[in-house]
Amino acid sequence: MSLSAVHGTLSSLKSCQADIGTGMDIVTDVAMDLAEAQDDEMNPGIKEMEAMILECAKLDREINYFVDVVQQVTAEVATQQPEAMFSLSAKVKEQFTERIAQLSDADLHTHQKVMAFKESVKNSFKQANQESAESMEELDEDIAVTQSQVNFTCPLTQVEMVNPVKNKKCNHHYDEAAIINLIKTKQSQKKKCRCPVVGCGNADVKDSDLIPDQMLRRRIQSYKRQNNRT
Repeated sequence: MSLSAVHGTLSSLKSCQADIGTGMDIVTDVAMDLAEAQDDEMNPGIKEMEAMILECAKLDREINYFVDVVQQVTAEVATQQPEAMFSLSAKVKEQFTERIAQLSDADLHTHQKVMAFKESVKNSFKQANQESAESMEELDEDIAVTQSQVNFTCPLTQVEMVNPVKNKKCNHHYDEAAIINLIKTKQSQKKKCRCPVVGCGNADVKDSDLIPDQMLRRRIQSYKRQNNRT
């Protein structure tokens, strides 16, 4: 197998990883719908979806480790004799197995999308309990009012966010793609990424600090739908 074939395979894996992330967002949306329709936080359907989210997080984590191992091994092989390519697969398998053996399933609960799932479901239960006596039309009106309370505009792009993420350190929101790109740009410049919100003292924003805010994303979508009707 050539190194170009290896890189092509890694590219395909990363595409699959993006699809896994999209699938996790969809499961979270369904769980939120179920939470809003139920008054029992221990609903078995939601528990099954949480288990599904954890399995996806496990697969996402394994892909990350596999890609990392392959990149390290191929970098080593590239500096050696061509014959070293024949042992590439065995080396990758050995190092990947060693890394996976050291992992704990308990760590999956700190995965960004797992945390987002739990927070989103919890917030949906709160919203359902607070607004159980209201109609969906009244809920839409409340969401429209929320626009004046919560800024839907990304501080980086200055346009409405599509996939909002919340910084768990300073609680500010950004569009996911915009803040990730800024973090990568600063990293390439060997600099720390400062929170783009004016006046914020957070001078070191990391991607590990970002949690997808599914509740805000749904509010933005509901606000758009409500505006389209008027």
